[in-house]
Amino acid sequence: MTVRLRLTLLYGGLFFLSGLVLLVVTYLIFRSATGVNLIVQPGAAGNGSPGRVLAERAYAASVERNTDALHHGLIRSVAALAILTVVSIAFGWLVAGRVLRPLRTMTATTRQISERNLNERLALPGPRDELRELADTIDGLLARLEAHVAEQQRFAANASHELRTPLATTQAMLEVARGDPTAGADTKLIERLHTVNARAIDLTEALLLLSRADQRSFPRERVDLSLTVEEAIEALLPAAEERGVVIEASGEEAFAVGSRALLLQLATNLLHNAIVHNLPAAGTVWVRTTVDAGGPVLTVENTGEPIDAAQAATLPEPFLRGSERRRTDHPGVGLGLAIVKSIADAHDGTLALAPRPDGGLTAVVRLPAPVS
Repeated sequence: MTVRLRLTLLYGGLFFLSGLVLLVVTYLIFRSATGVNLIVQPGAAGNGSPGRVLAERAYAASVERNTDALHHGLIRSVAALAILTVVSIAFGWLVAGRVLRPLRTMTATTRQISERNLNERLALPGPRDELRELADTIDGLLARLEAHVAEQQRFAANASHELRTPLATTQAMLEVARGDPTAGADTKLIERLHTVNARAIDLTEALLLLSRADQRSFPRERVDLSLTVEEAIEALLPAAEERGVVIEASGEEAFAVGSRALLLQLATNLLHNAIVHNLPAAGTVWVRTTVDAGGPVLTVENTGEPIDAAQAATLPEPFLRGSERRRTDHPGVGLGLAIVKSIADAHDGTLALAPRPDGGLTAVVRLPAPVS
C-alpha cells in the first residue's frame, strides 16, 4: 500500500467513525426527547369505555408512526453517511496527492541525480515545513558528495599529470641508453626497465583519459562512428596481422554527438581488446556499425577462449583482468574496457558485454541519436 492510499483510507476511516458516532448520539437524543402522550378525556377513564378505547388506538397509531419516522430517519442518515464517506475518500485521495506532491517531486529529482550530475539540487520551494527540511538535508548531502567526488577527480588528474613528466623523462633516458652501444650497460636490464616504464606511461595516460571522460570536459561535435572505426582499424591492423587475427568490418553511417577523440579512443580500445584477447592463431574480429530507433550502435565481436556471463559483467571494472584473459605478450593496464564504459557513460550511452557461445566476447556500445 502506498502512502497516498494509506492516508486516503485514514481520512475516510476517521470521517466514517466520527459520522457514525454522531449518528448514534443524534438517534438516541431524538429517541429520548420525542414521544407520544396518552390523553384521555374526562368521563372516559373506564377501561371499557368507548372514549378510552379510541384514545388507546390513537396512541398506538401515534407511537407506531413515531417509531417508523425514527427508523426511516436512521436509514436515511446511514445512507447519507455512506455516500459522504465515499465522497470523503475521493476528496481524501485528492488531498493526500496534493500533500505528497512535493515528496514525489523530490523522489523523481533524486532518481535523476547520479555521479554525473551531482551539481543538481532539489531546491524545494514553499514553507519551511518537514518536507522542506528533508529536501534541504538531501541538498546538503549532495553538496558534500559533489565536493568529495570533485576532490577525487582532481586528485586522479593531478596524480596523472605529476607522474607523466618523470616517467617521460625516464623513458627518454632509457631510449638514449639503449641506443648507445658504448654505454656498457646491461641490455636485458634496459629492455626490462623500458618495458616497465612504458607500461607505467600507458597507465598514467589511461588514468588521465578516464578522469577527463568522467568529468565530461570535452567539446561535442557530430561524429560518424563508421569513419571512426575505419581509423581505429587502420591503426591496429599491424597488431592484428602480427597475431594472425583477421578484422572484418561492415556497417553503415552511424552519427553520434560527442568528442571525436574520445569516440576514437572507445573504438580503438574495443578493437585492441578484441585483438589481444583472441585465439592464439587464426582469430577473427567482427566490427559493424548500425543505427536503430535509439541511435547509433557499435558492435565488436571476437573469437577467443570461452568465458561465462558473470566474468563478462566484471570486465569493465578498473584494473580487473581475469587470469584466463591475461596475456603475457601484452598484459595491458587493466583500464581498456573501463575507459570504454566511462566514455560511453559520458556520452549518455551504454556498454553491454556478453560471452559468445563459441568462445570470445561480444561488446555492444549504444549511443543516443543526435538531436536534429
